[in-house]
Order: sequence, then structure tokens, then C-alpha cells
Amino acid sequence: MRCPLKSSKEILRKIYFYYLCEYFFKNPIKMGKIIQMKRVAFIFLTIAFVSMCAVNTVKAQNAATATTCEVSSVSQQVDSDTPTIEKATGAGGYKTGLTSITPGQIIMILIALFFFYLSINKRFEPLLLLPLAFGILIANIPGANLSAYDFFVSSDPTSMESLKRPGLLNFLYSGILYVIYPPMIFLCIGSMTDFGPLIANPRTALIGLGGQLGIFVAFGGAFFLLGTADAEGTLPWLTSVVHAFDPSFVGFNLGEAASIGIIGSSDGPTSIFAASMMAPQILSTVAIAAFSYMALVPFIQPPIMRMLTTSKERVVTMPEPSKVTKMQKIFFPIILTIIVLLLVPAAGTLVGMFMLGNLIRESGVTGRYLETLQNAFLNILTLLVAVCIGSSARADYFLTTTTLIVIFLGLIAFAFGTVGGVLIAKLLYYTTGGKVNPLIGNSGVSAMPMAARISQKLGQHYNPQNHLLMHAMGPIVSSTIASAIVAGIFIALAAG
Repeated sequence: MRCPLKSSKEILRKIYFYYLCEYFFKNPIKMGKIIQMKRVAFIFLTIAFVSMCAVNTVKAQNAATATTCEVSSVSQQVDSDTPTIEKATGAGGYKTGLTSITPGQIIMILIALFFFYLSINKRFEPLLLLPLAFGILIANIPGANLSAYDFFVSSDPTSMESLKRPGLLNFLYSGILYVIYPPMIFLCIGSMTDFGPLIANPRTALIGLGGQLGIFVAFGGAFFLLGTADAEGTLPWLTSVVHAFDPSFVGFNLGEAASIGIIGSSDGPTSIFAASMMAPQILSTVAIAAFSYMALVPFIQPPIMRMLTTSKERVVTMPEPSKVTKMQKIFFPIILTIIVLLLVPAAGTLVGMFMLGNLIRESGVTGRYLETLQNAFLNILTLLVAVCIGSSARADYFLTTTTLIVIFLGLIAFAFGTVGGVLIAKLLYYTTGGKVNPLIGNSGVSAMPMAARISQKLGQHYNPQNHLLMHAMGPIVSSTIASAIVAGIFIALAAG
């Protein structure tokens, strides 16, 4: 039950408020004065509040001053354990990149934007070019310290010396320097590869061997025409010409020439593997050239294919390949692994992982492995490799005379790889009585599966009844294996 006294107070309050409102509405002048008085009171209260805050702030500062020594000692200990980004100038303080950007960095940023255009607008190998372009972009922003060569630097309180700790991209780049990512990618590719067309038609392996022509052409040009000085100190004539324009260029040694030649395989993981083992100083250039030419397969290969084939050869319809049993598919990777590892042990890392992935596919008992390798694991590895390679393309490392020569020789290697494959396919056309369409010769380079799609598209253009996709997979698979073996041979020669 409510208190009657409280109820009476509420009634009196309402009556008072009623008469007050009636009084002021009848006397608006007095109402205006009351409002002005309230405004003045609000201003005074605000000033008083601000003054009180200022007084409290001064008191807090005085209290903090009393413990300056303790805070200073603690902050010194924290600073010793806190990594700070290593500055390119060696000076500390807050800096922006707008005042320190160089023309070379601007050029690299424009190259990154061009790759963005190719990957997003033209859809050229977007899974590779998009993260590659982003890696190039962030590596060339001055002050960001996001290249593969940047470290964190911290001081060691026990020895008072600087300690280098790997940054994010520098740490991830270790997977390339220590040759971890390429074999893992081969494991994933093996799980997606069907050896059936190669087993059913073994002679198409010759096309894959012919596709290695580009490797040896580029290797010969780099080593014999643009090589280093001989025992007497004499430079090859082409090296001396380039050296006259750029004294820093002294030619390519055996490892560098071999790494450039492997670009002709059009196999990014193999190129990275070979350059990591033999010529890490040109790794970024070799990898970017290999990935770029893989993306440009639709532009480079068709003109060469048309130039080397006749209208009669382009319309040849190849018979369906014979059936391959499951046991043949299981034993093939096992036997091939034994043979390759016995003959070329240096190629065992790539070939072994490739065959393991294929055995996982064909065994039929490791479904969870297969699903992971074909999707999530491959996507993660592709992303890491592309970003790391892009982040290694810093302007001061990339924009050199060596880079221009490597890119040019890489184009020569890729073009001659296509030529070699098509010429072997023409040879098979004549030796088999017209049962092999020379258009599958472009698959002699291991640009999987883009080269096979080009064979299929061009074949159907000249003969809508032609289905060359599965026939072209045989040369691609054999080329992948052959390029890994060639890379192993080069590594063994360079090490010896």
C-alpha cells in the first residue's frame, strides 16, 4: 500500500508545476530572463569543470615526476626486448615513404599494377599473378620493410649487440631458400595427374623430351655466349659487349646458366627448385619469368604452332587411347621412382614427391589425403610461393641488366621448347602414318594444364570433331618428369 504522505507530495508538486507554467506563459519576459540565467550558470559550471580537470592533470604530472627513475629503468628493459624495424637509412624516428621513394620502386609498382590488370581483368593465371603482384607491390613501398630481405632488429641486453630476427615475409621466404615449397607443390600436382594417357601411348613421351630443347638452347646461350671469363681472364664476346655498357655484369656461371635454361620447361616449381639450389641470387627473376610465361601461353604458343604445321596436319583426328588398368597406374609411379632415383639421385626430391602424390591418387585408399592435396594444401602453397617470390623482387635487386637478359633468354627458352615439341610431334605424324596430330606438340612444355587446353582449342578450331585434350596430357606429364630430371642433372654438375 502506498504511503499517503508520498501521494500528497506528488499532488502538491503537480499543482506547483501547473501554476508555475501558467505564471511564466503569462509573463514571457520573466521566462526569458530565467533561460538566460540558466545559460550563464551552464557556462560557469563548464569553466569550473575544465579548471578542475586541469588541476587534476597537474597533480598527476607531479606525481608521475616523482617516479621517473623507476619508469625509465622499466622502459629500457622493455625496449631491449621489443623488435624494431631495421631502417634502410639506419636512423630511427617516424618516417614516411613519400619522401624516400625511388624511380626504381615506382617502376616496380607499375609492374605490379600491370600484373593486377592481367590477373583480374584478363584472368591470366590469377591464382599465381594476383598474389605475385601484391608481393611486388608491398616489397617496393619504401619504409614498409615487407620484402623478403628485411629483418627485425633488437638489442640483446646481455651482450649489448644487435640481433636479427626474420620478418614475416623473410621467414616465409625460407620455404623457398630451403627448397620446401617446390617439392610440396609437386606432391599436390602428382595427386591431380593421370598417367593413363602416357601409359596408353608411351611414344608421346618423346614429345615431352623434345620440349626440353628450349632448356638447352637458353643454357647454351647463357653459358657459352654470356658466360664468365675463362682461365686467362677473357670474356666471351657477347659478355664483353654487355660489360662495356654495364661494368657490373661479368657473365653467368654454370649454375646461373642452368637456372635460366630451366625456364624453358615452363614449370614454375622446377624453376624455383633449380634456382634455389644453383643460383639464389637470380631466384626472383627466374621465378617471375617462369610464372609470367606460363600466364602468356595463349599468346606465345599458337603462332608457333600455326607456323610449324600444315592445314592437313591440323585436322588429324587421333584415335581414342587404349584402356589402362588400375594395377598399371599403381605400379607406374613406384617403378619410375626407383629408376629415376637410381640414375639421377639429385632429381629425387621433385620426382619422388610427384610420384608419391600420384600413388595417393591411384591407390584409392587415401581419400582424405587426396582431397586435401588437390584443394586446400595446393592453394596455400601457391599463395605462399607467389607472395614470397613477389616480395623478393625489390627494385635494387630486380632492375638490373641481368634481369633483362634473364627475361629475354627465358622467352627464347620457352619458344624453343614449344618448337621442339611440335617438331617431334610432326616426326611422329610421319612415322605413324598420320595418327598423331602435331598440334599436341606444344604440350612438350609442362605448362599444366594450360598447354593441353591450347592444343584442344586450336584442334577444334580447325576440326570441330577433334578432341586432343587427353592426348596432350601425355606429353605434358612426360615433360614435367623430364624437366625435373634435367634440373637434377644440372644440380649435380653445378655441385661437382
